Amino acid sequence: MKKIFSPLSKEDIKALKQDDIVLLSGVIYTARDAAHKKMLEHLQKTGEMLLKGQTVYYAGPCPPKEGDIVGSAGPTTSYRMDAFTPLFLQNGILATIGKGQRNQTVIQAIKKHGGVHFDAIGGAGAYYKNCIKSCQAVYFPELGTEAVYRLEVEDFPCIVSII
Repeated sequence: MKKIFSPLSKEDIKALKQDDIVLLSGVIYTARDAAHKKMLEHLQKTGEMLLKGQTVYYAGPCPPKEGDIVGSAGPTTSYRMDAFTPLFLQNGILATIGKGQRNQTVIQAIKKHGGVHFDAIGGAGAYYKNCIKSCQAVYFPELGTEAVYRLEVEDFPCIVSII
């Protein structure tokens, strides 16, 4: 098991191997379908890739119960973001986290741009919430749970599935 820190560098990614089990700490950002659409609109309008150089977690954290930082925060299905991923990797996103398969175009784009995709465990949202030390909406708060959230995580377990 390897401990790694986000934001990742290209050198960090090169040190990973497929099937490595990692404990990820640092900053990651959530984004699901609606946020991806808004990020694409922003990129097309301004030429700026939001979250450039960052790790994107395909999740929409549930609202927290009183006294909690965040509610359940499990991964969503990765292929739902496949239409966006090649362009986002081309424009600087380095890593993604989700569950399930990616299409061949995404796999090729990850390899071409020196990125990485991590698998997270479906159904483990209650566990993952305990790895989240802070949670703040940073883009598109009008989307509610589908807004882009900045998460500080500690020992967030995932598996290198595409590199």
